[in-house]
Amino acid sequence: MPERVLLARHAQAEWNVEGRLHGQRDSPLTREGIAQAARLADSLAPYGVSMVFSSPLGRALRTAVIIAERLGTEIVEMPELAELDLGDMAGMTRPEIEQAFPGAREERAENRYGWAFPGGESYAQARGRARAALSACGWEADGLPLIVSHEMIGRMLRAELRGLNPAETLELRHPLGTAFDINGRAEHMV
Repeated sequence: MPERVLLARHAQAEWNVEGRLHGQRDSPLTREGIAQAARLADSLAPYGVSMVFSSPLGRALRTAVIIAERLGTEIVEMPELAELDLGDMAGMTRPEIEQAFPGAREERAENRYGWAFPGGESYAQARGRARAALSACGWEADGLPLIVSHEMIGRMLRAELRGLNPAETLELRHPLGTAFDINGRAEHMV
């Protein structure tokens, strides 16, 4: 596992604006999202990124391509960096989920870390994918790697890098089109 990583969340996509949960489904970046990715690339330029690792999902991969082109680095797609699988809830808004899955919100609140989305996965299950992705990044990157992924799997990546417990992990937030410089237990927004 790399000791130091830059971790970016993809830029704004259409479903982010509509309030739809993506999971492993996709929607394209908005105009603002494309601009966010370009600004993020500019802010990452001084860091000397050696390689960009990206989720294969379109919104993350498009963000990664914009960044990699500006930084002149190679991109490696990693399936393990895909967002949590939200199963049957993917593509829905919160009100649609309330209607289609009555009581699911309360059920999830009881064990948010271990609760699996219907037909999908839990945070606990996704943490293994995060660990595998970080291990691969550590072996493949010479220098400082940039990982471009998503908010939910990003929580698991940060938890693995920083040694956080489930409660600390679920408190983490990562705004669209931003990156963290993570070095050991410390992190700061770029």
